[in-house]
Amino acid sequence: MTLAEAQERLVAWGSAEPRQGWILAARRDYFARRGEPHEEDPSFEARMNGLLDFFAYDFRPDGASTTLELYLRDGAAPLSPEARAALVDLSLGVHALFEVRRIRPGEIRVRDVFAGDDHDVAERRAVAGLEKGDLLEARLLPWEGRLHFSPAFLFHPRTLRKRILAEVDRRRAAAGKGQRPDVEEFLALLSRMALRLERYRNARPESIYDFDAPPPVRSGPWD
Repeated sequence: MTLAEAQERLVAWGSAEPRQGWILAARRDYFARRGEPHEEDPSFEARMNGLLDFFAYDFRPDGASTTLELYLRDGAAPLSPEARAALVDLSLGVHALFEVRRIRPGEIRVRDVFAGDDHDVAERRAVAGLEKGDLLEARLLPWEGRLHFSPAFLFHPRTLRKRILAEVDRRRAAAGKGQRPDVEEFLALLSRMALRLERYRNARPESIYDFDAPPPVRSGPWD
C-alpha cells in the first residue's frame, strides 16, 4: 500500500454511508475559515487537497477523535499490523507554514517558521518553481521512515517573505515565552489572503497581505 492509496482508503471510509455528513461538515468548517475556492481559481486543486487533509487528520466528527483515529478504531480491522502501524504514523504529520532551506535531488529541507524545526522531506520530483527562501503552507506525512509532502501546497508571494516572517515573529512574541500562537488561525488568514490575491490580480500584494488592516466585513459567502 502506497501513501496515496492509504489516504484514498481513509477518505473513502470517512465519506461513505452512513458517514457522509462528516465530509460535508468538514467542508463547511474548512472553507468558512479559509475561503471557498472556485474551479477557475489557480489553487483550486491544492485547496481541495487541503480539505481532504483536514478531513483525514484534523477534523473531529464526534468532537473528540479525528477521522483517522475513528478509522483505526472502527474500519481498519482487515488491515495487516504493518499497515495499521503505518496509518498510526500518519497522525504524527506536521501541518505548518514552512520556509524552504535547501533543495537537493530527491530531498527538500524546510523549516517550520513557528516551531523553528527543520525537516528533510523526500521529494523525487522537482517542485516547479520552488526556490530557497520560499514560504509555503504544507503538510508533511511520515511514510516508510521518511517525510513526504501531501498534495496540498499553498504558496505565498516571494516578494512578501520578510513581511510574513515579521508577522510570525510578532505573533510568537505576543504569545509569550513558552507559549504557542494559534498557528491554524494564521494559516487560515494567509489562505484567505492568497485566494484574494488570485482573484484581484491588479491589486498590490502588499495591500492584501496587510496584517494591520481590520478583517473585511463578511455579509455572505466569502469572495
